[in-house]
Amino acid sequence: MKLPNRQKAVIPEAKIREYLLSTSHPYGRHKAAFFKRFGFSAESSGVLISALREHAERYDVVRVDETEFGTRYIVEGQLRTPDGRAPTVRVVWFVERGDNRPRLVTAYPLGGGIS
Repeated sequence: MKLPNRQKAVIPEAKIREYLLSTSHPYGRHKAAFFKRFGFSAESSGVLISALREHAERYDVVRVDETEFGTRYIVEGQLRTPDGRAPTVRVVWFVERGDNRPRLVTAYPLGGGIS
C-alpha cells in the first residue's frame, strides 16, 4: 500500500530547515549530520523536500498505527541524495482525524541509532 493522498503531502520548509537540517536543534542535529553527509543543506531545503516526496511515491507503507488523533504511516526505502548515494531511511507521516493530507513527522536512517 502506498501512502494515502501522497500527492497532497505537507512538508513545511521550516520543518526541514529548522529540524531535519538544523545543526543546533536538540533532536534534529543528529539527523542533520546524517543528511548533510549525503549533500543535503538547509540553504537548499527544497532538495530534501523533493527527495522525501519521491520517497513517498516510490515505496510502500510498512506500518500503520491508529491513534486517537489520527493515523501514522511509516515508509521505508532508499532516499535519492545529491551525492548519488542512496541510504535507507524511515519516513514517518501523520494524517490527523478530519484531514486527508499526510504531514511529515520525521525522517531518519534505518539502523543508525537515530530516531
